[in-house]
Amino acid sequence: MRHRRNTTKLKRTASHRKSLLANLACSLIEHGRIRTTFGKAKALRPVAEKLVTQAKRNDLHSRRLAIAFLRQKEAVSKLFAEVAPAAADRQGGYCRITKLGQRMTDSAPMAIIEWVDLPALGAEEVIEEPAAEEAKPAKKAAKKKAAEKTEEPAAAE
Repeated sequence: MRHRRNTTKLKRTASHRKSLLANLACSLIEHGRIRTTFGKAKALRPVAEKLVTQAKRNDLHSRRLAIAFLRQKEAVSKLFAEVAPAAADRQGGYCRITKLGQRMTDSAPMAIIEWVDLPALGAEEVIEEPAAEEAKPAKKAAKKKAAEKTEEPAAAE
């Protein structure tokens, strides 16, 4: 029986799940905010918060443990240099999950997971996906330019 077993399996083997969570954690550290499915975000939050708690200790052992899990030295250095000092006065709850609704293609529930101290990290420049309304005027402007180019040679003759 699975009484009090809180590991979310995500329909993956243990090694695949560990790699997935390590890659998601590296992306979260690098970008400050990522858009993923709600289940993956819920599975990532305890992993990311334990990494920040480790990084707040700021000793060689915790750095080696973080490198062993994340396997990316750039992400580990950013975790220790930027993320952990920004969360130094916080006792926990370093991540925030915001639900977005369902994905259009397969109706998977989507969410954004981000650091609570995001402004302190300077990650306001996180680029969101362009809305469909913003893309339409660009297409209309391109069609107008194409129409003007085709009309100019006809008007010259």
